[in-house]
Amino acid sequence: MQIDHSSSVPLHYQVEELLRKLIKEERYINGEPLPKEVDLSKLLGVARNTVRQATNKLVYENAIVRKKGVGSFVAPNSLSTKLDKWSSFTEEMTQLGVQLKNYEIKVSMVKADSDLARTLNIKEGKEVLELIRLRGDEEGPFVLFYSYFHPRVGLTTDEDFSEPLYTVLESKYATRAVTSQEEIKAIVADDHLAKKLRTPVNSPLLSRVRRVLDPGNRIIEYNLCYYRSDKFTYTIDIHRNQ
Repeated sequence: MQIDHSSSVPLHYQVEELLRKLIKEERYINGEPLPKEVDLSKLLGVARNTVRQATNKLVYENAIVRKKGVGSFVAPNSLSTKLDKWSSFTEEMTQLGVQLKNYEIKVSMVKADSDLARTLNIKEGKEVLELIRLRGDEEGPFVLFYSYFHPRVGLTTDEDFSEPLYTVLESKYATRAVTSQEEIKAIVADDHLAKKLRTPVNSPLLSRVRRVLDPGNRIIEYNLCYYRSDKFTYTIDIHRNQ
């Protein structure tokens, strides 16, 4: 519970990183209130506004919730991903301290229908690799991925898809993912999605269509994702041009 006052790293950022470590501790995950801002400011030797600035960032990200007159707590069932800096899902969850669990991984070669062929810019009927992954935490699955890869990538069904996907693409297939084009909307769970994600039929889900591009703006992956809305949140940073 200390920060480096001689460091060039801003104090509020150091406090923020300290809080991120705290909220991963079992006692806080289990519901114990986080240290009060006034106590943290005294302990760390910084202004209370510095602590408040760091806390506000985590509240904004839905990592912490404040309860008036009670204190601040780790937000229950609130996983968040940001759109300002895109990375793989595994990397995002690792940064949040979430231990991912693969509930299902299926890989096969399928023939592209007209829609998929148009999206990947290939001939209809050409074989592409389909990867289906059902992922979550120890409490259960919360996201279902359907991924389809352009044949030029060279992925095979023999690959270990429990590893971080984009690391595998870059290290083994010389394919670097640099751009993610996203379409996000709210839907309700049909019978199939409800069963997979262990949620009631017609419960709200977050649907995301992602097109992943390489440095030449060529499509690498076409990805369909379905998230349980009670377990997942998207946060977006929008910066105004000066």
